Amino acid sequence: MWDPATYLRYGDERSRPFHDLVARIPAERPRTVVDLGCGPGHLTATLAERWPVSRVIGLDSSPEMIDRAAALDAPVDFAVADVRDWRPAGDEDVVVTNAVLQWVPGHQELLRRWATELPAGAWLAMQVPGNFAAGSHRALREVADRPAWRAELAPLLRADPVDDPADYAALLTGAGCAVDAWETTYVHLLPARPDADHPVLAWMEGTALRPVRAALDAAGWSAFRAELGVRLAAVYPPRQGQVYFPFRRVFVVARTGDPAEENP
Repeated sequence: MWDPATYLRYGDERSRPFHDLVARIPAERPRTVVDLGCGPGHLTATLAERWPVSRVIGLDSSPEMIDRAAALDAPVDFAVADVRDWRPAGDEDVVVTNAVLQWVPGHQELLRRWATELPAGAWLAMQVPGNFAAGSHRALREVADRPAWRAELAPLLRADPVDDPADYAALLTGAGCAVDAWETTYVHLLPARPDADHPVLAWMEGTALRPVRAALDAAGWSAFRAELGVRLAAVYPPRQGQVYFPFRRVFVVARTGDPAEENP
């Protein structure tokens, strides 16, 4: 289960990659814009502002997220759907998927299929976190590998579920797209207070720790969380009242085959 309030604790920091991704999509008047994995919908609403004459659709597998999104005053069609089952209907000129595909094993095949099924000249834009080798995730895997939790958690934590920009570029170029791929490391400055949880722990509770929380009972989760907090404090010590949290992200914007090239 996704908790929209927990996910949005660091809403500004989580939103920035979305805006950087969408800024690289030069579509002018797309017929339909689809946000796959739209979460609580606040970012999807900005797509309706960017393309006010387009139909904008937001899909997410979490009913909790869609309930939150549907409460927004936004001209967006929100619905519960799994990205693994989605297929283009034929008029989708822009498809965005932001911080979603890292949860989907084998998502490379999804990207290849979408690229070949979307209309010619459509834009396919994706962003995934690329920080699985960072100190935060190393600490998570180290704690999860302790005997108390190894059996429950080892199958849940993949070491590196995403590719590098060059690999995605090669995949989508091979599917006939023109590709712009890059990576960015953001340094998030997270306030650290002595009377609160470590900020990186609070960040991870909104995303990476979800499957851990779901797998453990209340006592196990409390013990796991406490030990991980100690590890994270050692990896990311507060300085000047804040924690400096580097976060790498991978971006791709691809355009499917140009209609002019297909109809000379």
